[in-house]
Amino acid sequence: MIRTAACVAIFTALSAIASAQAPPPAYGLSLNLESAKKAAAAAIAEARKNNFTMAIAIVDTAGMLVYFEKMDGTQNGSVSVAVDKARSAVLFKRSTKAFQDTVAQGGAGLRMLGLPGAVPVEGGIPLVEGGKIVGAIGASGGSSDQDGLCAQAGANVIK
Repeated sequence: MIRTAACVAIFTALSAIASAQAPPPAYGLSLNLESAKKAAAAAIAEARKNNFTMAIAIVDTAGMLVYFEKMDGTQNGSVSVAVDKARSAVLFKRSTKAFQDTVAQGGAGLRMLGLPGAVPVEGGIPLVEGGKIVGAIGASGGSSDQDGLCAQAGANVIK
């Protein structure tokens, strides 16, 4: 009974996020290795430009790792966080910042912390090509804002 109530609360919170935004795009074919490398290179370039150290993960539409890069000096904990952010973004068809913003509002949004696979920290962004989700990028190594900036730079090269 408690699990059912928690699932209903989590579903309600996810519905609130979805209704606040346009419907997410459908999944397309997964991006290829060449596109994954381009997205990662743009994210790494943004990190270097700002003197950040980052781990960058690119996943396909199923959340499976396609490409990964960790800059020298990046904290080791950022490796799994980058992958988790990318998986969260692709599996839930929204940026991890959407989860972060919902949790920050408190109330029902705090129940989202118990949603398996949802990472409520900025830095995970779906990759959209031709209007369809083809994968996602996850960045970790700095503050939430820094991670988001680098992930967005990578997402911007996929069209």
